[in-house]
Amino acid sequence: MLPTPIIVAIVFFLILCILSAMGYVKAPTDEVVIISGLRKEPKIITGRSSVKWPFLQRIDRLSLKMLSVDVKTSKTIPTLDYINIMVDSVATVKISMNEEMIRHAAENFLNKDSKYINDMVVNVLEGNLREIIGSMKLVDIMNDRKTFATKVQENAAVDMAKMGLEIVSFNIQNIDDAGLGVIENLGIANTVAIRQNAEISRANAEKEIAVAQALAKQEANDARVTSETIIATKNNELQIKQADLKVQADTKKAEADAAYEIQKQEQMKTIEIKTADALIAKQEKEVQIKEQEAAVQEQQLNASIRKQADAERYRLQQLAEAQKFQTQQAADADKYKRIAEAEARLAEKQKEAEAVRVAGEAEAAATKAKGLAEAEAIRAKGEAEAAAMDKKAEALKKYGQAAMTQMVVEKLPEMAKAVAEPLAAIDKVTIIDSGNGESGVSSMGGYVPGVLAKTIESVRETTGFDLTDVMKANTYEAKTDRNVKLDADTPVISVDNKQ
Repeated sequence: MLPTPIIVAIVFFLILCILSAMGYVKAPTDEVVIISGLRKEPKIITGRSSVKWPFLQRIDRLSLKMLSVDVKTSKTIPTLDYINIMVDSVATVKISMNEEMIRHAAENFLNKDSKYINDMVVNVLEGNLREIIGSMKLVDIMNDRKTFATKVQENAAVDMAKMGLEIVSFNIQNIDDAGLGVIENLGIANTVAIRQNAEISRANAEKEIAVAQALAKQEANDARVTSETIIATKNNELQIKQADLKVQADTKKAEADAAYEIQKQEQMKTIEIKTADALIAKQEKEVQIKEQEAAVQEQQLNASIRKQADAERYRLQQLAEAQKFQTQQAADADKYKRIAEAEARLAEKQKEAEAVRVAGEAEAAATKAKGLAEAEAIRAKGEAEAAAMDKKAEALKKYGQAAMTQMVVEKLPEMAKAVAEPLAAIDKVTIIDSGNGESGVSSMGGYVPGVLAKTIESVRETTGFDLTDVMKANTYEAKTDRNVKLDADTPVISVDNKQ
């Protein structure tokens, strides 16, 4: 069992805790809690907590919420200029947070209802309102309500502080002259003045607008004149510049035309010179070409006989080679044919095939020998003819005109035969006398000699070779009276008794 002092202490502690719990007080921010008792000055709590001693202290509360109060004058109040008016206003008041003012409020309004507080505030504010109205003129009150309300609020602040209150706001709602019409007349005067000022302002504005329009028109006209002047000046300068450019262009064109004509004349002169040089060169070239053609003709004439002989020899050689090749091919083909036939028969009869093969080989050998002999004969003949042609060509080259004469003479029978062949083909000839004294038979008989004579004449005109002169070269007349030209490319030979 615990000692008695300890039990007493515990009991005392428990009682103290119970009393503390019972006396715990918490004050909200919009309320003031006043704890009184046991102390000379009450304890004021706002927005915090505290503890009171049960049965020994008491708690009282004051609201810190704002209070709206209508303040109206009960009768007309004369202004400084002796005009009776009535004022309707609204004030917002609250208990101040200052501890001293809270104590004043507790002394005046503790445990009082809001109506009581409202009546007290109305009385105080109405008295201050009367005092301020009597100190201001109606015009000042009407024109500056804010100053009027501020003066009322400032004047009433002292009295309100004594009650622990502060004025949050004070607003003038209405001002009335109790039907005297003074405020309305002030409005009319102000309206007239405002209207007058408006008319004056309008007139001034219209005047300024007219002046501005006139100035704008003047400036626009000046700008238009200036612009047109500048445009005319620029156009004039442009025309002058265009005229100068045209003069320059015409000058350049004239110079260009003159230069063109001069250049044209120079070109024509150059062309004429070049043309003359070309003609001279052409003539010189034609002379060279003619000289070359003469040389070529001379070479062709010299080489024609050799070429003919060479061609004939080449033809004979090729013919001999071709005949040899054909004979060889025929022999080989016959050989292969016989061998093939022998091989085909060999499958049927071996002995007959062997005999045929031997016979075929013997016959092939004989045919080959015969072909080789014929080819050799043809080759020998071709070589002999080629050699004869070579000899003939050498003789033609050596004897010149005499050889050519021989060739022509050898060809005369063939020429005469070719001329007479058309007559041989004629089946029947009817001769009609023309009556001009010439016999038709003699004309018919002279056809061949006449055609032959014309052929000899054509040969002379074509090649320059005159067979008649050659044939007459050894006659007495040629030796005594005439010079006979035997070759167009050889010098003239004089034929007389001494040569």
